[in-house]
Formats: sequence, structure tokens, C-alpha cells
Amino acid sequence: MTGVTGLFAGIGGIEEGLRRAGWRSDLLSELIPAAQSVLRERFDADVVGNIADLTALPSSTSVVVAGFPCQDLSSVGRKEGITGARSSLVGHVFRLLATSSVEWVVLENVPFLLHLDRGKAMLVVTQALEELGFAWAYRVVDAQAFGLPQRRRRVVLVASPTHDPRPVLFADDVTRPERPGDGAARGFYWTEGTRALGWAVDAVPPIKGGSSVGVPSPPAIVRPDGFVGTPHLEDAERLQGFPAGWTRPAESVVATRHRWRLVGNAVAVPMAEWVGQRLLEPGDPIDVDAGPAGDSWPKAAFRMPGGLVRQVDVSTDPVWLPRPSLLDFLEKPLAPLSARASAGFLRRCRRGSLRFEDGFLDAVADHHRFMSAEAA
Repeated sequence: MTGVTGLFAGIGGIEEGLRRAGWRSDLLSELIPAAQSVLRERFDADVVGNIADLTALPSSTSVVVAGFPCQDLSSVGRKEGITGARSSLVGHVFRLLATSSVEWVVLENVPFLLHLDRGKAMLVVTQALEELGFAWAYRVVDAQAFGLPQRRRRVVLVASPTHDPRPVLFADDVTRPERPGDGAARGFYWTEGTRALGWAVDAVPPIKGGSSVGVPSPPAIVRPDGFVGTPHLEDAERLQGFPAGWTRPAESVVATRHRWRLVGNAVAVPMAEWVGQRLLEPGDPIDVDAGPAGDSWPKAAFRMPGGLVRQVDVSTDPVWLPRPSLLDFLEKPLAPLSARASAGFLRRCRRGSLRFEDGFLDAVADHHRFMSAEAA
């Protein structure tokens, strides 16, 4: 097994995926004490704190992975960009690479990275890699492709100073099979409703981290019978590809509610496993070169040293692993969405101009009336 250094490791989503593919983590850097407690329990690796205190990578490192902070890059965040206080920390990754010899780098972030400040954030990242002599490729992929009923799109960037990254990211592509929408549950975010709505059919929208003080923000699910509820924390862990209870060691440091933030900020494990498998066994890249990229970043692209940025015509689904329906996937009962929460959601929807599926708001309104009667 070859050595992995995980930077901004969180609760180890990328590292656990690579471990399942046959890699070994030697060093994990993570600032948050609760996440550190999870890493120490789940991995046989050195766990250190602030990345700014790292002066060099271990000599055993073949792969550096980093799901660098996305709070300044998210479409629902402050949008401060790559120079924001959190997301600018990715500069430490390039600082460590400049004095090390590694085969691969794997970066992960939100798709808004491609659009923020007219693409400047992505330009900063790719130019830093190019200055270090790395070829790079990236692709937007969806966690749903890997057997998880969670619509979670992320940019995965693979770079190397010695290898071609295209056989890693572009050897796989499938056409997503249609799933019946009739009679399926709907996932949505009850904290939204004015200008946007996280929404998914037979899945949940991207699981969020919640507030910095530990207030959870789980998605809601409308069952076909009209009941509206939120998933259990352990099912949220499973929706990210972890075993149930993965973040339980964090309770030695924080209250249970803080585990939601750890889960929401994590990387989907089976997505990382796919990358890890392709790092070990690159495939034959399909004929995907769609020509030079335009003025905006496409959903997939690459650049070899000395060449142009070229866009790639692939989907967000490298594979399509079978999975049960959302309701069959869940192992714990849904917690009823409270009357107050459902009332707030309906109020925001009435103020906004969003359009909804026929019967959706009626179902939430019926649930609100039921919960109000129960409270009375």
C-alpha cells in the first residue's frame, strides 16, 4: 500500500475511500478537535492540527489529498472567493508540494468554485499547479452515481508532475438510468424557499454542515403518504457513505448535535473510492476532447504542460452503482418536521416566486396542520 497524506482531512471521507481502494494514510492534518477525535479512532495514522504548522510532507507520501475549506466558495456561503479567510488556506497545499516529491494530488470542492468571481478561484488553483509543473484534470461528479441517494455534486481535480491524469478521471462515463418519480419520496431543504430550494427526487439534496454553534440543518423528506420528516444522524452518515456511527468518537469533545456539521462538511466515501481505484489502475480515457475551453470553466477539462485548457464532454456519472429507493435506504425512522419549521418554510415559499411540483406545498401544509393539532 502506498502512502497518503490527507490535508483538511475532516472526518476522513477521501482517506476512507482511498483506504477501501487499497491505499494507506500516513499523516492526517485537521484543525477541528472533534474531527481529530474521529480520525484518531478510525485511522492508524499520525493526526496533526493546523496545516500552517506543517513544514514538510512525510517522505512516504505518494498522494496528497485535500478537501480544502469551501465556506468562501459555496453558492450559499459568503462568496468571499479563493482569498477568503478559510478557502485561501489551500495555499498551504501548494507550499508543501513545492518542497516535496509526490506522484498525485487530489483536490475536492464545491462546483461553485468554477463560477465564483467569473472563474478566478479555479484559475488560482490551476495556475498554482502549473507553476509546480503539474498536469491537471477535473470533473464535476455526483454522489448519486456511487449508490448514494444524495444529490451531491463536487469538483474532483487530479494532478501529477509525472503522470497523465486523464486516464484517472475520464476512463469512465455512463448514461444515468431513469428512476421512476411517481410514488417516490422527495428531499428538500425546509430552511430555504425564498429564492432557491435544495430539491431531489428519491434522494436528498446535499447534506449541509449546519451552524458553527452546532445547530443541525438536516434535509426534510416528503413521503408519498404526505408525512414530512428529517433523517436520523446515523442515516446522514450512511448517506455520505460512512458506516452508521462513524462520527461517534467526536462526542468525547462536543455534544451530539455538532456531529451534523462534521457529516455535512465531509466528502462522499464511495466517490473517493472510485478515484483511488483509478489512481491504482488507470483506464483508457474515452474520446472526450471537445476542443479548447471557452471563457468559462466547463464541467470537465484538463491541461497538459505546454498545452491549452481543453474541455471534456462527460457526464457527472462515471459509473452508476445500484441502490435502493431513498426510503428503503434509510434505517432509522424519520423525525417529524415540527409545526414551527414547516410554517416557516411555507411562509418563505409564499413570499418567493419559486415554482413547485403539483401537490408538494399542499403536502407540507397538511403536515403543518397535523403537527399543529398534535401540539395543541
